[in-house]
Amino acid sequence: MSFDGLPSPGRNDKCWCGSGQKYKKCHQKNDLRMEVLAGQGFEVLPRDLLKTAEDIEGIKRSAEVNVGVLDYVGEHIAAGVTTEEIDQWVNEYCQAHDAIPADLDYEGYPKSVCTSINEVVCHGIPSPDEVLKEGDIVNVDMSTIKDGYFSDSSRMYCIGEVDPEWKRLVDVTKQSVEAGLAAVKPWIPLGDVTAAVNKVCTDAGFSVVAEFGGHGIGLEFHEDPFVSFVREAGTGPILVPGMCFTIEPMVNMGDAAIDMNDPNGWTVRTADGLPTAQWEVQIVVTEDGYELLSW
Repeated sequence: MSFDGLPSPGRNDKCWCGSGQKYKKCHQKNDLRMEVLAGQGFEVLPRDLLKTAEDIEGIKRSAEVNVGVLDYVGEHIAAGVTTEEIDQWVNEYCQAHDAIPADLDYEGYPKSVCTSINEVVCHGIPSPDEVLKEGDIVNVDMSTIKDGYFSDSSRMYCIGEVDPEWKRLVDVTKQSVEAGLAAVKPWIPLGDVTAAVNKVCTDAGFSVVAEFGGHGIGLEFHEDPFVSFVREAGTGPILVPGMCFTIEPMVNMGDAAIDMNDPNGWTVRTADGLPTAQWEVQIVVTEDGYELLSW
């Protein structure tokens, strides 16, 4: 039995990934490397979390809808728009593209998208009473199911003229994601990526939320690993080709502490009431780096 308790084919048998190739021509080399790393004490995720070529193509079809929704939001969002209208755009776009908003009814969540304004860290619930105004910054976090595959990404939108320091928060958060992407390569610990994200944020004088982070995704909405952006370099699971996860730091202008006491049971705010920002991308690790799937 292998390191993850899953059976391995014989060298000349068909590979477990469904490629149709012989195991020795497909995943055997990487599997042996994972076995060695696990034996050396490194954290190695089980192979059933790795995405096959067929899975990745399915995720891309889902992500095409996810990206399309966020593009549409970017073209239409403005002062005077309610967050309920954004939710309606999401529903209409998904219906037109034979997809389902993954947020809707997820663990009881009542809407199809998360709209988090200013001091809301995450899980802001769309409402007809919530009207965007000049100077707001808002995160729209979109997740899609299409043909059983999950995609997930989010963007920040600045409504009209925004306070320069708020704009810097938005920009630095995006730059931190880009730094994380630049650090991604196979066979390194996940912490090397998350530490690169954290450094950009903290060097700019901002703080990173510890309680929420990225996650594995693809066949389910939330899979292992949890991607913590306060994790130290050199720690965490080893990145292996086929791993699919999100990079989505939540970055506060002030203290990293959060307030989770909203009566709706979902909406999270900064404890000090200062603004926060988040960008999210979804990637898959490849043999020589990564492929960006949703953004």
